[in-house]
Amino acid sequence: MKILVITGSAHKKGTSSCLADSFIKGAEEAGHEVCRFDAAFKNVHPCIGCDSCQENHQVCVFKDDMQELNPELLKAELVVFVSPIYYYDINAQIKAVIDRFYANNSVLKGSDKKAVLMITYGEEAEETAEGSIVSYKSMVDYLEWKNVGIVSAKGCYVLDDIINSEYPKQAYELGKSL
Repeated sequence: MKILVITGSAHKKGTSSCLADSFIKGAEEAGHEVCRFDAAFKNVHPCIGCDSCQENHQVCVFKDDMQELNPELLKAELVVFVSPIYYYDINAQIKAVIDRFYANNSVLKGSDKKAVLMITYGEEAEETAEGSIVSYKSMVDYLEWKNVGIVSAKGCYVLDDIINSEYPKQAYELGKSL
């Protein structure tokens, strides 16, 4: 299976990166081909809703690192979204990438892709992540993709918090089980 992992964190050794690494390890051990796109280290212009992509056969007016991501997105059978929770939702870096899916909307919608959400947050209250989970599920429903898992890592403010938790194992097992 071709898997695309899209991360949002600007912390190369942070909590969500730990989840991504664990998932990728499991997926690769299971024989899957994985491509990783670290949005925080890429140049991704936010969508401005100009509709040029809809009028020009999915060609966006912005020539940025989405040109690197789009071929991987289109051929992926599974898309994994990995983000820290900033102020009750996924972070802006990954949201900018998702908004730019619009250029490929007609190809992505109903494409039988699968999706995974993995999120980390320092709070112990699961309500902190509700916004991101609802948004993810709504997007997956709209695109007619299949949700195959959510790893919601609460109480993981810093790397030591997540390393000493069950969440990396959950991510690994999810990747291995596909």
